[in-house]
Amino acid sequence: MSLADKIAQLNVPQVLPSGFVPKSSPVTTDKHREAYAAGKWRGLGQGGGFFGFLNETVAGALPVKQPRTPRQQAEATNELQKIAKAGKLGIPLLQIAEGTNGHSAPYATIFPAGPSIAATWNTGLVGAVYGAVAAEARACGTHVLNTLVAEVFRDPRFGRSCEGYGEDPYLVGSVIGAIVRALQGTDVSKPNRTVASLCHYPLQTPNVGGLEGSSVEIGEREMRAIHLPPWRTGFADEGALMTLACQSTIDGVPTHRSEKLLTQVLRGELGFRGVVISEGGGFSTLVTERIAADQKQAGAQAIKAGVDVGITWEDAYLDGLKEGVKDGSVPMELVDRAVRRVLMLKLRLGLFDNPYVDPDQAERIVGSAPHRALALQAAREGITLLKNDGDLLPIRNSVKRIAVIGPNADVPENLTGDYAPWPPKNGMPTILASIKAAAPAGTKVIYAKGCGINDADRSGFAKAVETARGADLVVLVLGERSKGFLYEGATGGEGVDVADLNLTGVQDALVRAVHATGKPVVIVLVSGRPLSITWPAEHVPAIVQAWLPGERGGEAIADVLFGRCDPGGRLPVTVPRSVGQLPIYYDVKPMRAAADGYVGLKASPLYEFGHGLSYTTFRYDNLEISRHRIKAGETTEVRVDITNTGHRTGQEVVQLYLADRQSSVSLPVKQLRGFAKVELKPGQKRRVRLTLGPREMELIDESMHQVVEPGTFEVQVGSSSARIHLRGTFEVVAR
Repeated sequence: MSLADKIAQLNVPQVLPSGFVPKSSPVTTDKHREAYAAGKWRGLGQGGGFFGFLNETVAGALPVKQPRTPRQQAEATNELQKIAKAGKLGIPLLQIAEGTNGHSAPYATIFPAGPSIAATWNTGLVGAVYGAVAAEARACGTHVLNTLVAEVFRDPRFGRSCEGYGEDPYLVGSVIGAIVRALQGTDVSKPNRTVASLCHYPLQTPNVGGLEGSSVEIGEREMRAIHLPPWRTGFADEGALMTLACQSTIDGVPTHRSEKLLTQVLRGELGFRGVVISEGGGFSTLVTERIAADQKQAGAQAIKAGVDVGITWEDAYLDGLKEGVKDGSVPMELVDRAVRRVLMLKLRLGLFDNPYVDPDQAERIVGSAPHRALALQAAREGITLLKNDGDLLPIRNSVKRIAVIGPNADVPENLTGDYAPWPPKNGMPTILASIKAAAPAGTKVIYAKGCGINDADRSGFAKAVETARGADLVVLVLGERSKGFLYEGATGGEGVDVADLNLTGVQDALVRAVHATGKPVVIVLVSGRPLSITWPAEHVPAIVQAWLPGERGGEAIADVLFGRCDPGGRLPVTVPRSVGQLPIYYDVKPMRAAADGYVGLKASPLYEFGHGLSYTTFRYDNLEISRHRIKAGETTEVRVDITNTGHRTGQEVVQLYLADRQSSVSLPVKQLRGFAKVELKPGQKRRVRLTLGPREMELIDESMHQVVEPGTFEVQVGSSSARIHLRGTFEVVAR
């Protein structure tokens, strides 16, 4: 291979619609794509691949005049692979696409976003969802799904919170493990499997001010104890084959030049054996932070650190890399190392033997009925009932007039998060349309928008109040406008960070105006982050956190409101009373837990991690710990009986927290170390069994080693981090 051939393999550049690309990007038409696949762009050899080269909505819900159907995507993929195969080297193309809400290509099934997925606390369902995502993606010719967020998010001001799975390393790791297993399976070359690309390694947050791109300033113990465990699950346990290096500067060192993070920790400690890709604009971080003088120097630093592939049109891995090799500032063996990793990944995917896909299969399964059913189930199980005073929900048959009010009631695209496939193949019913469809015969549904998401216009208040007065019950649909920097007026998503967590615009004033009518009110929150709804939480009887529930989210919300299913979600994050409490999460150290609070504000959250109500009730009995005395390295089992004591079938999430009574370093007062989701009919009882092993008991000691120390551990079993129903202890002794 020539140097140009090698450099071609190290570039998988983003391809976006014309009008949404930098001027340096010429790959916007089919002719451009064909030329690139043939290796006829900028003097490079055989093209190595594209990032979303057919996914014209790679950045999420961008309007495309004539989007390709799944069949057309597969056919176009095959044509480009034929061009590549006919080249002088015959190296197949590698197609990477976003996978946050499903395969981010037109007509793919739009599944719920990260917080919705995490709120299900159902790893079996998570696996089923991402198994469907992998099948849809591979059928169209995509080999890698990206933006599968293994980060632990602890600052909800950060816009990309809508992509992640919450604040707790154990829960995030459990979700990530299920995703990697589902995507890659035991043989990633199979026609229904894809590579899992976990991002953004190792973390972007907690960043200074909650602002995207700002530095992360935490100690090594916090990184190892809180932020690395999900990556350990994804890489060491499940073998994820790709990761995206974050653009963040961590403790003064940009990740893109950190040999410690990208080689010593990632490959040495976490056992990663795949390909590292850059963050979009990641090389520029080195220049902005004044670590590198220019793109050429940034490329030299990054390839030495362990970044294998560039995904944006940055000179660092184009002409800059070529010049670096020629003048000796970049050793050829580093280029060869990265190329071997890329070619090995293509080999594992089976692309050298068969780079083609079946258009019939793409047409058959993308957006299929079984996948849409999974999207509905995931949305239902992620919807979290925060409050239900007086059992206002589910809506009774005696309610004959329902007022649906609010800026998110009739906007379908706000049900999805960043990088969502668009357009939906089968449409996307709004919450308003879904309530109308689900309402019992004889029930009238009336609507008023009330206000916008983030403006000061109150001209719709009068109609909203009039509509509320004419109803028996009000469903008030509030929250965020998603899609980050792509939508004007967006309040959540990539590139859209916030300074507070209150309802934006005049939404809070709308709540007060509607509440003043005296009508019973149900609030439905559509958002990718927790919101500080302090006044509504005190005055409104029922509150539903719907998150970003995907293409069938409107139907799922209606099903929960009318009691067709139990609200199955539990909070994967802590909901603060005020942004002034940040950082706030459940697993605080003892001194923080003992703090009295602020002047005029409690120290406790508005809603705690793990919280979520059901339409029925559950009883916890008969806690049993199988072994009360074990050696370090051994396991014990925790068993508990759960009984549905109500009159409806419901879902409960049994949560196991562990507290180390005494340790050599300060530890959180409790840490989630197991959970199980069970569905029980009225009167039904189930014995739940959860295993505690060395990983659940370990800590990071003063020398930064993972160890299990002898001592007494308290087991706490409950329905949230604050609602503990049963306790027990066991002892760990030295080997």
